Amino acid sequence: MALVLRQDRGTLILEDEASGGGLPDAVPEAQPDWPTVRARLEALLTPDPRISGRLRAKAMAYRALVEVLHRGRVPFTDAARAYETLTLAPQRPREPYPHQQDALDAWLRAGRRGVVVLPTGAGKSWVAVLAMAAVGRATLVVAPTLDLVGQWAAMLKAELGLDEVGVVGGGSYELKPITVTTYDSAHLRVEALCGRYGLVVYDECHHLPGPTYQQSAEGLIAPFRLGLTATPERTDGGEERLWSLIGPLVHRVEMHALRGLYLAAWETVRLHATLAPDEVAAYERARATYRAFIGRHRIAMGSPTGWSQFITLSARSREGRAAFAAWREQRRLALGCRMKFALLESLLLQHRDEQLLIFANDTDTVEHIARTWLIPPLTHETPGPERRATLAAFAEGRLGAIVTARVLNEGVDLPNARVGVVLSGTATVREHVQRLGRLLRKSGDKEAILYEIVTAGTSEEATSERRRDHGAWRGEGPDGAG
Repeated sequence: MALVLRQDRGTLILEDEASGGGLPDAVPEAQPDWPTVRARLEALLTPDPRISGRLRAKAMAYRALVEVLHRGRVPFTDAARAYETLTLAPQRPREPYPHQQDALDAWLRAGRRGVVVLPTGAGKSWVAVLAMAAVGRATLVVAPTLDLVGQWAAMLKAELGLDEVGVVGGGSYELKPITVTTYDSAHLRVEALCGRYGLVVYDECHHLPGPTYQQSAEGLIAPFRLGLTATPERTDGGEERLWSLIGPLVHRVEMHALRGLYLAAWETVRLHATLAPDEVAAYERARATYRAFIGRHRIAMGSPTGWSQFITLSARSREGRAAFAAWREQRRLALGCRMKFALLESLLLQHRDEQLLIFANDTDTVEHIARTWLIPPLTHETPGPERRATLAAFAEGRLGAIVTARVLNEGVDLPNARVGVVLSGTATVREHVQRLGRLLRKSGDKEAILYEIVTAGTSEEATSERRRDHGAWRGEGPDGAG
């Protein structure tokens, strides 16, 4: 018996080179426990008829396969592993905060696999640096945006004293022992990345359970895995998939536990806007049309399939298209009534000597605010160089405000930001915890304040209640305790 474990297009194949096929049936004299070992291996492998029934597994099964072979004292050739052993050490004498050390210790105890949940601003990236130094293997860092890829690359160079950090994405394709890439590029390049990295770090790992992105995790052999996020929960329940792709939830700290210590103290204020008489009439007409349609078709909009059912049915008739147009109109009025902009103007005046982050739900609203008050906008359409220049000017205090839809929800480091205004948004808790997190980076005795402007008497009130269903909005624990 001459077992070989090798890569094949982002998967693994275990075969017996002596026989040219799968696992032998006969018990080798040197391995009396072979039947037990064989059964454990076959539980991880699947016969592939395309290669004469030889055994194939997802690349992420690498660690489990190697552990079975080692524990069974079965000799094999590891042709799958192509990652380097590195000596990594932080360059600055910097003691981790207690919550960072606790996170690292929990991850190490869990076998160097698992998800760490820390609030935005609590130093998740430093936990990753410490994990990289502890593991000492070639590492791939996966982040959701090119902005974050650039931040990670610069931070890793500085903190680990590296001359080079590879970047994959945005037109770059440089594979180095330490490489940073986007989720999209990790998926597209998974065959090239498959065996090159022993540790993979997923920043904002709640993205990973998406149907496309999770294939990148399945296609990497990396035996060591670290997931970082402030909000692992997903509306589709996909966080359960995180535990199998990365490892279990090993450590979690909520915002309230670090408030005023390692995060800035904060206050949240809800302001109510009211519709003008003409807006009320238009809102009620549109909502009546929309509600009549979903009522006739018995669509439960609160159910997991309600929205997709509404979209499908609304496309099939003139009545349905009118209902969809009515839905858009009532939503437009609720999210962007005139009094909201008046309240925004009053906040701009009230905080004219401070820097503001303004969050809206859509690009049209962002552009309206940008034109009206001459505030630089950041949207998905903003070119990279312009986006970086805007963020740099804000960080240096040369800009008084930025308005955005979702570009700043994740990962952007703006330690001077103290005042935020949520003009509109989705109902997800994640989005609003992330927006609050943009203000909580500790800086002296900073106290942050987040305003939420909600249109009274509209469906936005219910949306606001759902997204505020988190202790962070009140400075409380998850159970409501202060």
